Amino acid sequence: MVTAMNGEEVRIGVYICHCGTNIAGVVDVEEVAEYVSKLPDVVLAKHYVYMCSAPAQKMIKEDIKEHRLNRVVVASCTPRMHEPTFRRVVEEGGLNPYLFEMANIREHCSWVHQDEPEKATKKAKDLIRMAVAKARLLEPLEKREVKVEGRALIIGAGVSGIRAALDLAERGFKVYLVEKSPSIGGRMAQLGKVYPTDEYALDILRPLMEEAVSNPKIEILTNTVLDEVGGYIGNFTVKLTVKPRYVNENCDLCGRCEIECPIQVPNEFDFGLSMRKAVYLPFRDAVPQRYVIDEKSCTRCGRCIEACERNAINLKEKEKIVEVKVGTIIVAIGHDLYEPPTGEYGYGIYDNVITMPQLERLLSRNGPTEGQLLINGSKPRSVVFISCVGSRQEPGIYKPLREDQKLNRYCSRVCCTSAIKNAIEIKERDPNTKVYYLGRDIRTFGRGHEDYYRRAGELGVIFMKYRAEVPPTISKGSNSLIVTVQDVLTGKQTISIPADLVVLNVGIIPRVDAVEIQNKLKITRGVDGFFQEAHAKLRPVETPTDGIYLAGTALGPRDITDSTATASAAAAKAAILLAKGKVELEPIVAYIDLSKCDGCAMCVEPCSFNAIEIEEYKENGEIKKRAVVNEALCKGCGACAATCPPKAIYVKHFTLDQISAMIDAALME
Repeated sequence: MVTAMNGEEVRIGVYICHCGTNIAGVVDVEEVAEYVSKLPDVVLAKHYVYMCSAPAQKMIKEDIKEHRLNRVVVASCTPRMHEPTFRRVVEEGGLNPYLFEMANIREHCSWVHQDEPEKATKKAKDLIRMAVAKARLLEPLEKREVKVEGRALIIGAGVSGIRAALDLAERGFKVYLVEKSPSIGGRMAQLGKVYPTDEYALDILRPLMEEAVSNPKIEILTNTVLDEVGGYIGNFTVKLTVKPRYVNENCDLCGRCEIECPIQVPNEFDFGLSMRKAVYLPFRDAVPQRYVIDEKSCTRCGRCIEACERNAINLKEKEKIVEVKVGTIIVAIGHDLYEPPTGEYGYGIYDNVITMPQLERLLSRNGPTEGQLLINGSKPRSVVFISCVGSRQEPGIYKPLREDQKLNRYCSRVCCTSAIKNAIEIKERDPNTKVYYLGRDIRTFGRGHEDYYRRAGELGVIFMKYRAEVPPTISKGSNSLIVTVQDVLTGKQTISIPADLVVLNVGIIPRVDAVEIQNKLKITRGVDGFFQEAHAKLRPVETPTDGIYLAGTALGPRDITDSTATASAAAAKAAILLAKGKVELEPIVAYIDLSKCDGCAMCVEPCSFNAIEIEEYKENGEIKKRAVVNEALCKGCGACAATCPPKAIYVKHFTLDQISAMIDAALME
């Protein structure tokens, strides 16, 4: 028998889950239980159909008391799903929750060896034997509590950021709403009508923006970028750089400065379809309601200052640093839109090849043509939509037009319904306009969205299906463009369509500054470039970095409905933390044996969470160095332990002795 550090005899209970037939359909759980019962220090071994069920949890708690168990091992599914469940069960049974160990015999055994039941059974024995070996050496750990700052930071003030800010403010929490653009509103402000209600986007967005401005709990910081982030859950210290706007609160929107400004540049709000001055109002309903000067295009000629009668312009204004302390952070930076390289479907070559966002601006009542669909001053009589431009790009089929162009293999989700919504609007305005939709598939997945598809067909929109291997081509005709497509729906017939306007249904892509945000916040991104949630089903708006949440299209392509849903979910998660006023810290963190540490700093660089620093101290009059772990930042990844030459660092609950015991057990028969 092994004894623990406190002299107590180690008594281990092992519980093996059938997981219905997920495990028991491959692994002989009865044989495994019989084998495990004979391992040293194992007092009892049981198997049950679902160990996560209420009866099984009750059984474990009763066995702890009846058999005086002081270690528990559960062999079942992934710890990522149910380790918190069983830790709670063990704690309710009277044990320290960290005297529990879990063996994954589903994902690591039965699922990957379905055709080899005998070998799967043997591997299950090996995995449980290793878990038992580690369990013998487990020691109780205690969580620490830290105070939580009752304020939140939201990065990005599109509809998701605004929604999250309002939800938190309504719960009584102070919110810093940070936006790098001169106005809040984000991508939604650029839209015309939105599905499924056919309301104008600004009619929905404007009240939210006005509510955010008037809410005393929300401090809006536009023209502001994230500079530095320090600290940890509940105690983040954030430095923000507020860039000069050069126009102050005295501005009354008279517009004289804009009239006098001699500089004109393409208007990014209209996707280059119109021009704006170097001093400009971002859009009619912009918040804050005052002009801003584009420092990149401004020549400092001073004519705007001369025109302003209210002394609202100061070209000498400097950027300033603002430091805030918050308990939680929500990332709602939104998305960028795929910009086709010159030549893709004739984009950049022909004036009448535009993108879907540009069409949205042309159809919008506050767009450059005040809602009239005009191309080079004329109304198009034939419009062709081409779907999946910049989305679902499969290697070997899609060939990038430039070396640095990334393949976006995902579906952007919103494109089909957006295009069909616009096709309907064009047909309703003028039923004589011929409208064609060339798609690889129709993915109108949302509630009520399929009705758009049916309605478009009833209005006379002609749908054709092309294969990714044979995409449509664009060429110049005598009076219009010629779109040539091999239509799958007509037996792969090659059809030529005269088009006055070609609309490229471009997809959603990650923000350019997503990498910068990732590095500053120490959060992860998926292979698609969007931020990665902690768990797609169980923690859909959380990140692996505690206290930081995700909302909107920062998570990936989604429409306004889904974006605001994730925003409210992120706000609810953040509010739980803020309302508690304190948070428990996970005790599985790095620990430094100061008797061995020589301050070599080999552990500092490998730490992805900046949790280790080197400090100087005096000992017997001599100045020495040693490593210090910030337990609030440490995630227990073990990178430091792997690089420490004197083996002065180990991770609690994963000590070198415990890992060595598991290796020895793995080599046993």
